[in-house]
Amino acid sequence: MNSTANFQVDVVIPTQTKYLHLIGSIGEHIGKDLEDFSGDRDALAYHLNLVLTEATTNAIKHANSEDPKDTVRINIDIQEQELIIKVYDHGQGFNLETVPNPDFDQLKENGMGLFFIKTLMDSVTYTNSGDCNILEIRKLLI
Repeated sequence: MNSTANFQVDVVIPTQTKYLHLIGSIGEHIGKDLEDFSGDRDALAYHLNLVLTEATTNAIKHANSEDPKDTVRINIDIQEQELIIKVYDHGQGFNLETVPNPDFDQLKENGMGLFFIKTLMDSVTYTNSGDCNILEIRKLLI
């Protein structure tokens, strides 16, 4: 896989955690296969696996669980100098700015996933487009 070749991966899964391994694996393979990426591809692969798994977990956890047909869509757009991940869900949504950092002195996991995403990636935004929520995560590849 050549990072100068722009391409997209688009996956729609049911709101079930059994698909998390698949989503993480996709990110891991993308990270390892970006031939033109001059950084540590193994670290990028690990980070993409973690970020995609955490973002999808949050979307599933906070999705409309009363609808068994509900889905989460994950779009990964690989461009020449940037990787853009968008996770679409139909949950109640939240305000990204008001989610506190986790308390590392406690054994609570609340906010841990978003903390990792914000720490490992270059940009994180969260918007509501009316019919769905979109978590957009960007990672520069230069």
